[in-house]
Amino acid sequence: MDYREVITIEPGKMGGKPCIRGLRITVYDILDYLASGMTEEEILSDFPDLNADDIRACLAFAADRERRLANVPA
Repeated sequence: MDYREVITIEPGKMGGKPCIRGLRITVYDILDYLASGMTEEEILSDFPDLNADDIRACLAFAADRERRLANVPA
């Protein structure tokens, strides 16, 4: 999954936070919903503009960001 085809960052939208396909749904929102216990099906039901690949892109984006942070020297 190449999240870069799904996750967009636009300075004038949502304060420059990473969003899904230019929508006003942030990666943080989706990760927060998953962390709170919502299922993928519940998220997709609440946000009909999203699809399962969008959720996987959020997870891939977060994993890549974490990987980059882990490689920063202390």
